[in-house]
Amino acid sequence: MDIMPGVGVEAVKIGDPRSDVERRLGPPAHAGKRPRAVYDSVDPMLVVTYDEDDIVELVEIGYGVDNQVYFDGVQLTYRFMDEVMADLAAKGQLGTPSDIGFDLRAGFAIYSMDSLTAQDLDPDAPEDDPRRVVEGVSVAPYAYFTADPPPLDGTDEELDAWLRKRGMLPAES
Repeated sequence: MDIMPGVGVEAVKIGDPRSDVERRLGPPAHAGKRPRAVYDSVDPMLVVTYDEDDIVELVEIGYGVDNQVYFDGVQLTYRFMDEVMADLAAKGQLGTPSDIGFDLRAGFAIYSMDSLTAQDLDPDAPEDDPRRVVEGVSVAPYAYFTADPPPLDGTDEELDAWLRKRGMLPAES
């Protein structure tokens, strides 16, 4: 699956209404309590975050079973992060480090949640191999990642506070 930096993917673009997304992809496999919906009708699956008006504001793509995520001919997912960043830098794509990966100025981020290890890609890698594997890609305008990013690895309370601040959850009473 190819990404369009700052825009999304062919099936889901920033600014699409939820009704259009669900017309194309079907209902989400998991809607959750948050404005985030998981669509497993494609491989790799898509996780879409909607704003308070049910408009797409972030598209996330995980590594796939049979298919991976690409940008400009570079395979982004299911590869070592340092190799991906070297390939992107060779194409003039620069990014800034985040706590879980890199935010690319073009309008996407690559990340690892550390659920895959170096041994998943290289069976001969030692158990303590520190190389991180890119497990997913988030697509949105660069400002989304740098202005006030959601606490992706935070507690439920931290995420709730972030959502309240943005008006996506009602204020605490």
